[in-house]
Amino acid sequence: MDVLRPTLVRIGGRVYRKNLIQEQPFPREEEEDFCAGPGDCADDDPCDAFVVEETERGFQSRVEVPSPFYKYIIGKKGETKKRLETETRTSISIPKPGVEGEIVITGQQRSGVVSARTRIDVLLDSFRKKQPFTHFLSFALNQPAIQEKFLQFKEEVLEKCSQDHGVSSSLFQNPAKLHLTLGTLVLLNEQEIQKACDLLQQCKEDFVDQITGGKPLTVEVAGVEYMNDDPAMTDVLYAKVRMKDGSDRLQVIADQLVERFVASGLMLKEWDRVKLHATVMNTLFRKDPTEERNNTMTGKSSFKERESFNGRNILKIGLMGRDTPPGAGVGLLSLICTQVFANKDGFVEQSGVSAGMRSLVPPACSFELGLSCDC
Repeated sequence: MDVLRPTLVRIGGRVYRKNLIQEQPFPREEEEDFCAGPGDCADDDPCDAFVVEETERGFQSRVEVPSPFYKYIIGKKGETKKRLETETRTSISIPKPGVEGEIVITGQQRSGVVSARTRIDVLLDSFRKKQPFTHFLSFALNQPAIQEKFLQFKEEVLEKCSQDHGVSSSLFQNPAKLHLTLGTLVLLNEQEIQKACDLLQQCKEDFVDQITGGKPLTVEVAGVEYMNDDPAMTDVLYAKVRMKDGSDRLQVIADQLVERFVASGLMLKEWDRVKLHATVMNTLFRKDPTEERNNTMTGKSSFKERESFNGRNILKIGLMGRDTPPGAGVGLLSLICTQVFANKDGFVEQSGVSAGMRSLVPPACSFELGLSCDC
């Protein structure tokens, strides 16, 4: 870990540095099963979240699992599946690789089925957290007026700050892809994508329309901030976004959307509140475009390879200008659930209606939030 770029942890509005701890390795001990026997959980079933059906031959439970996860349940040479079946005295039926379907757990004892299902859920949750994100939820911020102001900002930065350490044109975001990210998702099959789409539409009906009152919300995009301790060693520079009327309605919508997606299991909770920001410069962009966008597609970044830039003078320039006439750059913002994908050139693009690119997700994944931008 680079001591100049420690991992940051945000707790209760405060930012802490996470120090590297040297751990003493110990011999691996055999895991203790919290529910190894078929009768251990009979009086206290953790199965409120799933259904266990009684059949003529005993009990069964069905769980929808994306096909890429089958291998984790099966294990090397089928060892994980065999161990689960032996220890819980159940039979686990898994669809063929690549075939979407349900994993069916059957057994003579209800407690054994509950135990197997619980342990499978724990395995799935563990491996899902390790998967790179496939989609993200965002407000598109690529209206023509905003793109124009962004390009003016880029031109001014390159004119005035090109001699500053690390500053180059390759650091800037593609203006057509400016957006406010609310959160990332791991959606591994069409069923999960459709679930996200349905939830997004439900959110619109449940609270978005009520908060907006059916009227456009005017937001301001002005000023830039940095995400690390020293502006002279900047990795990410982002634009600040706020409501024109000073209210927190956009923040409330963003927070409630993330809360719903977290509660559904489609998104992991990372922060107490969504930080509304639009990345305008990022050191990940300076690398070879193919490599940079492949990192975006996998949800990972090559942190050690970053070369920071001096952002002190850039912070003085700001973004969008201070003399923009009122009402300029009015346009709609859409909330979109976009998929990251690679085209024939190896570049990753955002798909979605508002991005104007090839859509890989159903149209139901987007709706107009009725936001206008006062640049």
